[in-house]
Amino acid sequence: MPVSSVDEYIKAQQSPQREICHKLREVILRTFPGIKEGMKWGVPSYDDGVYYLVALKDHVNLGVSLKGIPVEKRALLDVIGKTTGHVEFASLGSIDEARVSMLLNLPVKRP
Repeated sequence: MPVSSVDEYIKAQQSPQREICHKLREVILRTFPGIKEGMKWGVPSYDDGVYYLVALKDHVNLGVSLKGIPVEKRALLDVIGKTTGHVEFASLGSIDEARVSMLLNLPVKRP
């Protein structure tokens, strides 16, 4: 059965992914009060896909759309694809809130 809300998605994760998702969600919501949050592609999505969270077997990815990120700033992401990049978090302790906030502010233009 597909998950219909961000709360359900996070609750369904195993530990430590559940705690990592919860913490990253808090940072996103604190960085952008009033940001549009929902489910897209089966994972939590923010600003209609500009940012997303995905829990995987041994880590959580915080994804960021590359649209609006200057080429020289893309190296700050762990992995870069065609349209998105992401940063991997394997533990709650690996979350540096200042770095996450900086990464969230990389896109020059948000919808």
